[in-house]
This record gives sequence, C-alpha cells and structure tokens, in this order.
Amino acid sequence: MEAKISIIMGSTSDLPIMEKAAIILDDFRIPFEIHALSAHRTPGQAAEFARGAHARGIRVIIAGAGGAAHLPGVIAAWTPLPVIGVPIKASISIDGWDSILSILQMPPGIPVATVGLDGAQNAGILAAQILAVADSELMNRIIAYKTSLEEKIVRANSELASVRFKYKTN
Repeated sequence: MEAKISIIMGSTSDLPIMEKAAIILDDFRIPFEIHALSAHRTPGQAAEFARGAHARGIRVIIAGAGGAAHLPGVIAAWTPLPVIGVPIKASISIDGWDSILSILQMPPGIPVATVGLDGAQNAGILAAQILAVADSELMNRIIAYKTSLEEKIVRANSELASVRFKYKTN
C-alpha cells in the first residue's frame, strides 16, 4: 500500500489538530503518510520532501502550521501537487489570525487551498474529494458520507420537534 496523501505539520504539537485529517482518510480508506517538517527549522528537508512527493506517488499534500505558518506555502512553492493548508491556533499564535493570513495570502502562482482555523477534518475531506475525481469507488464513499451528513441534520430537526417551550410554535 502506497500513500496517496501526505499530512505534514510544523511540529508534533500540531498532531491533535492534524490527526482529524488522518481519521477522515482512514474512514475513506485512503493510504496516507504523516511527517513533521518545518519551513524554518528544516527548510532543506521541507524542500526535498516537496520536490520528491509527486515521484513517490503522493497526489495531495495537507500541510498544517501555526504562528507564522509558512510551511504550506513553502511546500506549494516546491511541488506541482495541490496543497491544502490548515491554519492552526498555536500557543504562539495571535488568536490564529497570523496562521490564517500566512496561509491564505499566497502570491500569484503559488496557490494553497486554505481551510478554516484548526480545520484538518475539512482538509481531509477536500483531499479525498480531489482524489475522487478519478476514482469512482472513492466518489461513492464520499457521496455516502455527504448523505449521512444530511441524514444527521434531518434526524436532529425531527428531534427538535419534541423540545417544548411555552412560546415555541412548531
């Protein structure tokens, strides 16, 4: 089994957030790998990783980082693959805004798809959807997942019918 998606993060302190992407990929039965790389502390290794990812069979990279959050952009500069950035509200973060803006505001020619703050779950779903464009079995799993989301809300709305308040009209 060869990895199709790579999950990378600036340090292992980001794992509690980034494991949400791993859980989704496990659920969709997509092989993936996980690495800690730093745009600032291991720039040579980050560049080498990004340059070689496509040749190793990786198809999408999910990169999470907090604070200055340069990792997703640095990776995107070195790879032809789609990169999904996950801004992380780190202990050194300015309420997460530094991470969001560092990942979101990329220069022309170096796109990084950016999910919400601590949004690794959505990054995993987006990566799966990218792969599903060329994989009908995976597409069917994603369709089933989306249907389950709809069913969950329909059930929740039905349960709300039994909630009673003096002035509730439905």
